Order: sequence, then structure tokens, then C-alpha cells
Amino acid sequence: MLGKVCQNVPTLHMAKNLIRRIANKLKTMNEDTQKTAENEVNQDKEQAAGAENQPQGETNDEVTAKTTDNVAEEAPVDPAKEWEAKYNDMNDKYLRLYSEFDNYKRRTTRERIELLSTAGAETLKAIIPVLDDFERGFKTMEKAADVLALREGVELIYHKFKTTLQAKGLEEMKTVGEPFDADIHEAITSVQAGNDMVGKVVDELEKGYYLHGKVIRYAKVVVGN
Repeated sequence: MLGKVCQNVPTLHMAKNLIRRIANKLKTMNEDTQKTAENEVNQDKEQAAGAENQPQGETNDEVTAKTTDNVAEEAPVDPAKEWEAKYNDMNDKYLRLYSEFDNYKRRTTRERIELLSTAGAETLKAIIPVLDDFERGFKTMEKAADVLALREGVELIYHKFKTTLQAKGLEEMKTVGEPFDADIHEAITSVQAGNDMVGKVVDELEKGYYLHGKVIRYAKVVVGN
């Protein structure tokens, strides 16, 4: 009986070791399982937080696309290419502006030439009837015997011509008896005059004229001293 017990002692010892090893193994497996579960919980929490921070209605693909666009926008630009683009833009604007100004200059030059060439057209149209009257007067003078009638005809033509010019803005200067004014008078000579005529126009040698209030011919006068 004692011999059998002694024979079973090694067997019991081996069983205890086996049980201890199994328990350690189970304990290790339990710890690994717990760590894995904790890692999964942490990952779920991080994903949930990321979903909350993510704008509503945007998918992961949209967020990725926006991130890519932002990176592209922040990419450095070549200064040489940037200045070249600016130069090309400014040069194009300059060429367009120069072309427009050149066309404007040519157009205004052409209009100025046309205006100068036809500026007196209206005045000449008004004077032509007076010229016709002179031609008719010359034909009448060849056969006329009455000098007084001929003179009256010339006076009529003269007054018609004068009225036509006045209608176009021509105005005679009043000079005799007026104080001498170098802005509108041209003194040809001076003569002795009474005290009341000193520094005034004594005589008029050639009439002066205004056109719409502007002097177009100075009056040639004699001044008293």
C-alpha cells in the first residue's frame, strides 16, 4: 500500500505543475483579450470623435479631396512664372490702349482736317447771293446812264453784304473818341489834339472787327497827344 502511494507522488507533482501551467496560460490569454478589447474601445471612441468633428453631410472622400485641394493651394508658386504672367497681362493691356489711342488720334486728325476745310462753308453759302448781286450790278453798269440809280444799287448790295456778315457774328469796333486800348487798337501815329482828346483815338485809318466777341482784326488808329 505504501509502495503504491510512493509511486503516485511523482504523478501528483506532475499534475500540479500541469495545472499551474494551464492556469498561467489562461491568465495570460485573459490579459491579452482584455487589452485587445480596450484597444478596440479606444479606436471606436477616436472614430466617433472624428465623426463629430467632421462637417455634416461630408463624406470621407470629400474631406480627403478638400485636404488635397488645400495642399495644392499651399504649394509654392514659381516667382518667375508669376512675374511673367503679370508682364504678359500688362503688355497686352498696353498694346490695346496704344491701339485705341492711335485710332482716336487718327480719327480726330481726320475730323480736324475736314472741319478746317469746310469751316467757312456756311459763311460762303451766305455770301454767294451777294456775289450774284455784284455780277448783276456789273451787267447793269454797262448799260446804265443814271449814276444815282447805279449808286443806290451798289448801296443796297453793300448793306446786304454787311447784314449777312453781322448775322454770322461779325461786329465793327467803335474807335473814334474812345480811349486808346493797345489790346484792340494799333496806333499808326499820334497828332496834337485838344485836352479832351489826349490819349484818345482821333481818327480811324482801318476798321477793326470782332467775331463773336473775339478780335479778328485790330483797328489802325491815330492817337491824340
